[in-house]
Amino acid sequence: MKITELISKGTTAFSFEVLPPLKGTGFDNLKHTIEKLREFDPRYINITTHRSEYVYTDLGNGLMERHRVRRRPGTVAVAAAIQQEFGIPVVPHVVCSGCTREQIEYMLLDLQFLGIENLLVLRGDKAKEDATFKPEPNGHTHTTELEEQINQFNAGQFIDGSPIKNPGRPFSYGVACYPEKHEEAPNLQTDLNWFKRKVELGAEYGVTQLFYDNQAYFRFVDSCKAAGIEVPIIPGIKPLTKLSQLQVVPKVFHCDIPEALAEEVRKCKTDDDVKQVGIEWSVEQCRELIQHGCHSLHFYTVSAVDSIAEIAKRIY
Repeated sequence: MKITELISKGTTAFSFEVLPPLKGTGFDNLKHTIEKLREFDPRYINITTHRSEYVYTDLGNGLMERHRVRRRPGTVAVAAAIQQEFGIPVVPHVVCSGCTREQIEYMLLDLQFLGIENLLVLRGDKAKEDATFKPEPNGHTHTTELEEQINQFNAGQFIDGSPIKNPGRPFSYGVACYPEKHEEAPNLQTDLNWFKRKVELGAEYGVTQLFYDNQAYFRFVDSCKAAGIEVPIIPGIKPLTKLSQLQVVPKVFHCDIPEALAEEVRKCKTDDDVKQVGIEWSVEQCRELIQHGCHSLHFYTVSAVDSIAEIAKRIY
């Protein structure tokens, strides 16, 4: 069933995003996260994809040796494990970052073999060592190019132009969108134009970057409607849980923290105090979004599972 169908069932849908566990840590922590949140009837679970990265080893002679390592297991394997263990629909991230077109094609083949039909299609983050995003050789620079490859696959054709003899069910997919604009966009209008193009290519919904100011989300939705973008725009929610996040979150996620929230956080003495402030703010944020007719709320779980469980208890 498509995500757009899953989130149209009556009450506001609950969903969340998880990271594949670090290499060697096993499945237990991830299972604990899902078990803690499954009581709120998640319509689907997103699974992030992480590129390999370079690490440096000191050779002891004044030289460093560079190795490329992958710190987390593949998204396909994690999606399959969640689907088998919990029977909850999964939405793996398919990204340009760190992937060639051939690698993406094999990922699509694996997902189709597993019966997974929903994707979140993203450019992904730049490599830590790069100043700007650089595609892999024979990779994609933009989400729109990745969409075109998926559309070609859905139409029954491999990247080399040969036909897929037994094409399975076509993938449906969503994309990211940014109420306060993508960090690389020169202005909101340019960013909106990119989102519109992604929808024109086949994106059936958008999931927003996290935000703390509902007015920014409402303005963004109004701008989308004025531009003729009619797909669902799912708000992304992440409660604050630590004192350090007052500086870190705006820098990493390029979003504003409203002064009313910042003022409450500045009063806090401990991370536990911040956690309670974050819960209260997110509860009110979610209630307002529901009152404005949001069909779905999507939660980012990193360092926030307990907070999200408390928020969900109070709004679902």
